Formats: sequence, C-alpha cells, structure tokens
Amino acid sequence: YRTLSSLPTINISDYPMLEPSTTQPSTTASFSAATTPSLAAAPSLSQQSFPGFSPFTQRHIGPRDSDLEAMLAVVGCTSLEELIQQTVPASIRLDRPLQLGEEGCDEYAALQRLRAIAAQNQVYRSFIGMGYYNCITPPVIQRNILENPGWYTQYTPYQPEIAQGRLEALLNFQTMVSDLTALPIANASLLDEGTAAAEAMTLSYNVVNAKTKTQRYQFLVSDTCFPQTIEVVKTRALPLGIEVVVGDHNSMALGDSVFGVLLQYPAQNGAIHDYRPVIDRAHAAGALVIMAADLLSLTLLTPPGELGADIAVGSTQRFGVPLGYGGPHAAYFATKTDYKRQLPGRLVGVSKDVHGQPALRLALQTREQHIRRDKATSNICTAQVLLAVMASMYAVYHGAEGLQRIAERVHRLTVALATGLQSLGYGLGSASYFDTLWVTVGDQADAIMQRALRQRINLRRVNAGTIGLSLDETTTEQDVQDLLSVFAGDRASAVGLDVGHSNGYSPREYVMTPALPKALQRTSAYLTHPVFHSYRSETELLRYIHRLQSKDLSLTTAMIPLGSCTMKLNATAEMMPVTWPEFGQLHPFAPLDQAQGYQQLFHQLEQWLGEITGFAGISLQPNAGSQGEYAGLLVIRQYHIARGEGHRHVCLIPQSAHGTNPASAVMAGMQVVPVACDDQGNIDVADLHAKAEAHSANLAALMVTYPSTHGVFEETIREICALIHAHGGQVYMDGANMNAQVGICRPADFGADVCHLNLHKTFCIPHGGGGPGVGPIGVQPHLVPFLPGHGVVPMGSEQAIGAVSAAPWGSSSILPISWMYIVMMGQAGLKRATEVAILNANYIAKRLEPYYPVLYKGSQGRVAHECILDLREFKKTADIDVDDIAKRLIDYGFHAPTVSWPVAGTMMVEPTESESKQELDRFCEAMIAIRAEIQAIADGVVDRRNNVLKHAPHTAADLLRSEWDRPYSREQAAYPTSWTRAHKFWAPVGRIDSAYGDRNLVCACLPMDAYGQ
Repeated sequence: YRTLSSLPTINISDYPMLEPSTTQPSTTASFSAATTPSLAAAPSLSQQSFPGFSPFTQRHIGPRDSDLEAMLAVVGCTSLEELIQQTVPASIRLDRPLQLGEEGCDEYAALQRLRAIAAQNQVYRSFIGMGYYNCITPPVIQRNILENPGWYTQYTPYQPEIAQGRLEALLNFQTMVSDLTALPIANASLLDEGTAAAEAMTLSYNVVNAKTKTQRYQFLVSDTCFPQTIEVVKTRALPLGIEVVVGDHNSMALGDSVFGVLLQYPAQNGAIHDYRPVIDRAHAAGALVIMAADLLSLTLLTPPGELGADIAVGSTQRFGVPLGYGGPHAAYFATKTDYKRQLPGRLVGVSKDVHGQPALRLALQTREQHIRRDKATSNICTAQVLLAVMASMYAVYHGAEGLQRIAERVHRLTVALATGLQSLGYGLGSASYFDTLWVTVGDQADAIMQRALRQRINLRRVNAGTIGLSLDETTTEQDVQDLLSVFAGDRASAVGLDVGHSNGYSPREYVMTPALPKALQRTSAYLTHPVFHSYRSETELLRYIHRLQSKDLSLTTAMIPLGSCTMKLNATAEMMPVTWPEFGQLHPFAPLDQAQGYQQLFHQLEQWLGEITGFAGISLQPNAGSQGEYAGLLVIRQYHIARGEGHRHVCLIPQSAHGTNPASAVMAGMQVVPVACDDQGNIDVADLHAKAEAHSANLAALMVTYPSTHGVFEETIREICALIHAHGGQVYMDGANMNAQVGICRPADFGADVCHLNLHKTFCIPHGGGGPGVGPIGVQPHLVPFLPGHGVVPMGSEQAIGAVSAAPWGSSSILPISWMYIVMMGQAGLKRATEVAILNANYIAKRLEPYYPVLYKGSQGRVAHECILDLREFKKTADIDVDDIAKRLIDYGFHAPTVSWPVAGTMMVEPTESESKQELDRFCEAMIAIRAEIQAIADGVVDRRNNVLKHAPHTAADLLRSEWDRPYSREQAAYPTSWTRAHKFWAPVGRIDSAYGDRNLVCACLPMDAYGQ
C-alpha cells in the first residue's frame, strides 16, 4: 500500500465549484493538507445545525436551522420555545431537563456500547422447546425483508392500492396456515401463541353463548399445553368471569357450562394424542375445540381440521424467524368460515379494483375494534406483519417438499436420540413424538443439567426426575451425539449413534418409524398453489421479493403523514443490532445468567422510560399497544381488588380517546361509559363531572388520550385527573401521542396513574407493515406491585397480574432499537425531537389552513404534533369525499394521512420530526394542487363524476388505454408535479372501494387461478 505522503496533491483553488449537471468531478483529485482548513477548526455539521446536541440529532431531525427559522416565521413564532409555550399548557410543562444520564452520541459510539452489552449474553445450544425453536433464516429473506427498509417501514395496509405486495405476502401466509391446518380461513397473524389461544377462547365464549342463548362460563384446558399459554389464557379469562379448568383431557367433565376446550398438538411432553374422541365429546356437549398445533409437525401429522377441531392456533416462529429471546414472532389463527366475522385481527381477501382486475385488500374491516369500539370482540390492533411475511416467504422458498424434508430430518434425529437414551436405560414420557422428548432420569437430573451447561447446552428441567428436550431445524448429528454424552456421563464411550440417512430418508422408510402413530400420519396435500412451487432458486425468490416490494409505498419512497401513527425515521444504526446473534439467538426461557446483556438493556430502558414519563415502575412485557392498554387496565382492576373495592367496574372514555380504548376496557371486564367533547374537541368537563358523580361508587378508571386524538393539549388535564381521583378512580393515559410530550411534560406529573407507550411510534421501532409493536406500561408507586408477572420466569410481586404475553419480556429482540434511539439522541435531542414534531405539525396546519379548515386547535390557535383537516364541505360543493382525496394523493406519490378517524370526513396529519422542510412543502403543495382540482369541480368547469379525483389512483395500464374519454389529460393524471416526473410511484391496481371489497370478497386464501403469478 502506498503511503498518503506518496499521493499527488492538487490545489483545490484550481477547481472552483461547478454545477454537477454540467461538469463531472475529476477521478484523480485528492486534497492537500496545505489547502484544506484544519479539521479542528471546522465545526461539525451537528454543531452547525444543532448547537449543543448529539451528532445523531441532525440525522434524526429533518429540518435544518435555516429551515426552522423559515417555518417559525410561517407559524408566527420567533423561537421553538415560544411555540411550545403557546401549545403546551404551562401547568404541565416540565421545569427541568430530562435526567437520563445520556448526552447523546453518534451511531458508531452507540453501536460499540451496545456491542459490549450484547457480549454479556451467552448463546448456548438451546433444546428447551416449549414452542420456541432454533431455525435457519434463509439469508435471502434476512437481507431482503428483515433488514430491508422497503419492508420494515411500511404502514398497515389500510390504503390497499399502495400495499399490494405486502397484501400478497400476507395472503401467502394465510394460505400456508389454512393448508397446513386444513381449516378454510386464517387471519394475517396475531401476537404470539399464548394470546392467540386466549383470542380463540373469547371467540368460543362469544359464539357458543350467542348460539345457545345461555351463559356458559367454563373453559377446559389440557394440562399438556405449554405453561405460558395456560397462564396467558387464565389472565384473559379472569376479568371476563370465565373459569379455566386445567386437567387431563381424557377425563374432563364436559357439562352444560363448558363452551370450549384447548388441546396441544403435539403435547408439551412430545406425545402425539389422537384427540378425535375428545373432540367428538366436546361437540356433543355443544363446545368448540381449539388445537394449539406446531406447524412444522403438521407436514407429517393429520391436521387439526381433519381431526374435527374448530380452531387452530400456534406460532410460525420456527419458519425462519429468530428466537429473539421471545419475540417478535407471528402467531397464526385458523378457523371455520362460519366464524369469519368473529375472527380476531386482520384478514386479507381477494377482490377486484374498479377496472375489474384482481386486487387484494383488508376484508371485513367493520369487525375492527376502533370501529366497533365497546362492541368489539377483540382489541387486537397490531398484527405481526413483518414476521408473517418472513414465515410466508420461508414456505414459498422451501415449498411442501422442503418443509417435509426439514420435518423428517428433525424427527429422524429425535428417533435416533430416543433410541440412544433408551439404550442408556432412561425412560421416555411417550412412545409417540415428533421432536420433543421427556426423559425420566431419576436422581440423575442435577448431574445431567450440570454436564449440559458445561457443554453450553440448555435443557428443560420439567421436575425433580424429568428432563425435557426438543430438536429443531438446526440440530446436527453431532448435537445428538453431544446430548447422548451429556445423559451418559461416564458411559459416553459406550454409546453409538446411527441416524441412517443424514439428509432425510424415503417416505417408505419414514412410514415405518414407530414414533408417529400410524393413524395420525398425514395423507392430504398442502401448499399446492403455484406460488409455493415457483421460487426455488435464490435468484427467483429475490426477484419475487423485490417485485412485491415495488408494489408498496414505504418510507423509502415518501413521508407517510398518518396522524396518531408517528411514522418517523427508523435509523439503520438502530436496526442493525436486531440480527446480532447475541440478541436474536437466545431462547426466552434460557437461564438468566446467560442473558445478562438483555437484563442490563431492560434495566436501562426501564430507568429511561421511567424518567421520561415520571412513572415509578415500567413493565416491558406487553408486546403491542393493544396489550399495553389491556395490561394497564388489569393493573388498575387488581389495585381496586387489593383494596377491597373489586366492585369498581365503570370506565369513563371520552369521545376524543383512541378507538381501541373501549374494546380494551370491555376485555378487562369493565363497563364503558362515554364522555362527550365540546366544539373545540376537548373533553366536556361538565359532562365528565356528571358522569363521575353518577358512577362514583363504581368508578374504576378514566381512559384519556393525551394530547387528545383531536390533536390538542387539553388545558384542564390536571383538573380532569384530580376529579377522577376524588371519586376513587384511576387515570389511564393512552400514550400513543407521547411523541408530543417527551422532554416537554410527563404523564405521571399531571395526574396519570398508568400509561402505555408505543415503542413502535415514539421510540423508533418500525411499524413493519402493521407489526411488530411493543407497548410497555408505566405506573405510579401504588400500582408497581401489580405489574405483570410470569409463571415460567419468576418476575414481579406476589400481587402481580398474570402474564399478558407468552414471553416474559415480550418482543425482546427489537428493544435494542429504542435503546439505540435514546442513547444516540440524548436527553436534549429527545426534547428537540418533540419540539420539531410540534413545529412540523403547526407548519403544515398553517400552510394548509387557507385551503382546508383545521378542525381543532388549542386556546392559542396551536395544534399538537398532529392536525385534523376538515374535508366535509367538499362533499356538498363538489361531490368529493375524503377517499377521493386519499386516492388522488397516490398519484402525487404520497400515502394518505389517517382517513375519517377520529372524525368522519376528515384527514389527520402527523408529519413527525424526521421529515425535512422540503418534504413537508412537497406534501403541502400536493394538497394545495388537489384543492385546486376540487375547486374546478365545484365551479362546474369539470364534471362531478368524471374527473381526475374520482378516477384516482391512475395505473399505467389505465393511462395506456387506446381510448381516453376523460376531460383531463393523461399527463395531468400521471404527472401532476415536477417531482412525479423525476420519480414516479405507480399504483399497481386501480381504486378498491371500502365497501366494495367486503361485498365481493372472493376468498381469503390464494385461489388456484395462479393469482399474482
């Protein structure tokens, strides 16, 4: 290598700055120290743009200093401080800086610090099982989906025209689940296996009681189910008055009070039971049957649908999704078509666009909790889309034959291991098994566990004399030999190993294996659709993934200005640690001394979130915002019970609260009483006084969103909280809008007792196309004893509520994202992010107000971090509704803001602090241009039905039609601005009307007409 001193130098003054469009830079130029200013003298960009802030702050926050000055001038303020004083009530503003102990740093320094923490996690070979298994994530899926912002920065597919790629991947997921379970309909994923089982219980409860017109209250659970699943089910059942009876499924009493039965297939001890007699007895008693089934085993075993089950639930984690110390993973839920309207979560269906072409959309959306509110059957808001997409691509990549080969190999190794263990004199818990063995070891258990740990192997200690172990896709013949050595101890040299065909074996050989009951071996076909047979080479799969990605609008294309959803930057440095093996390859039930890095990260996050919110205790367990709402209400319920006031069950919910709140309250066993809002969008304090007084004896809680969903800081929030406390209630604050509070005010300081935080919003975990999410809760000191516990990994106090998620710390592997964000921003940077978020929203409101009325404002004319544009007048003047504007925005290259929520006929806009002034202006210019298009219709210049808004979005195929019978040009349709000419996002399908899809839903699985191929 040449030294730097040997390189030629060129004087920069000889090369004045030239326009990039006219002159190409020299390929040989280098810089001379003599002509370059001293690096020490040159201020860094972070110092130039954000004095006193960390280097990362300038990366996260969009507007530069000069931009801030220009935007403040438009808003009518001289400084950010003045704007905050006019926006946030003085009575709640924080009078000191945050005390996080973090001054902020650059990406490299933060990654180095996190590396040191990750190194404290010890990655052992885990054979613990219990629904969590090592697996192999195909690199093409890891790099091009999990690590790809084109997939992880997408939003929930409520605008289907610009989400066709993700919707197709989710339809693949639904088809995969439906095929493997042999049940006709499946949803687009749930949070985890435990919550999926709990959702199945409530579906059964609602369906059976509605059908029988009785009040059945018993739910029978086989004692062979995973313990974490049983605990989550019990947690969910308690406030609903459901009695969970755990016992032997063969001897369960199926009386008139039973509405459902939950079975594990294969059982937690590995046994493969023929449940048909139990299922027949349950059906005869009028109960529904749920089977929690391992998807990989279903490639070899008779599926639940063929056994007669009504519902199948489980996890798709072992389909290429890392362990991640418990999550996030995509659960599945499949059932009979009769129950499609009670099906929890989201459902993707095949429909048609306005041109009659096949198109995908979310189907049956009227079931969703924010629409049905207290009539909802579930509060599930977050699916696990990104993980469901990964699992579906795993099936697409391997196909039926590949999945079967993996399953056969896992089973063959398990048979070899079982044979060796029996030769050592150990007994097995069952003669039939797929991948799991319970080994009876007598008084050798302690010695065996110690030998395993010395070889960096984790086994499951079932009880004093039994050890459990599960094999998986990553298990090798050497692993089996090592396991036999662990069990053999001094006899290791006497143990041989003969697994036969190491890469699998013929179906004929496999059928002769005695470990799978002959009566339960699968004979039906699965994954027969062409999509599961077309992409075997990496080249083809790569092209398929990118073909789907190109049909979706993500943050890589443009801002996604969705109100209340906070689609801010998900920095690459924040995302990188997710796939580090020290975070991704830990089993959630590994010994705690192997997860000290995680424990340190949890502790620091809890401390920081506590300081940011003012709360004394934080639980990271809830793995979605919906789970956080639910957990917070359960904590309040348990508090009242502990004080001898279990009769308190009324929950007051203002109309300005989030739509999920009523559904969560009902699930927590509470009665919802709505509270009115005044004309300014604030809580009607007089109505609140009246409702609190009327229900004083039974008042449990008030659920309030702050700033409100109407986009304002209500000045009476302290009075509101004090009023609820005076009547013996607790205040639950929905923290979805925490992006407007960090560093400015703290919920605990102005009266909230419990608050959930959306880490997938305020703290930068990406939305992933509709999931994953993390919804931890913070509580005041008197509620700390009631924070969630966990039965498998002891945590919490004796008064703790039961587990709300299957894993002790929920979706652990994505918590490093929020850790990185806080460390890099620092305490000052976090506050500046909030200030700029509020500025950006007020800037958009001020620029658009002459064209679109801003529905709600604070007392000084300011909005919070989001604003609501009132579009209702256009329906009268031009027959243009909010959907027309949303679809036209696609032609301009934008995802629409939140449509018709919380007020019908409006748009709720939230720009976030990460968007630059240039992007905000681009959005405003698009909205202003659309306003001109509306005016042309209102003036009678353009037909009210045949116009550019009614036909939007315009596809390439639409524009290429030979006949053009519209009163506007193709150019106006496709290229309404200069930037659309420079870079055009084309909607792959035409408009899909909201009601149209529900009426004309073809199916919720891939039809055999090779759709999408």
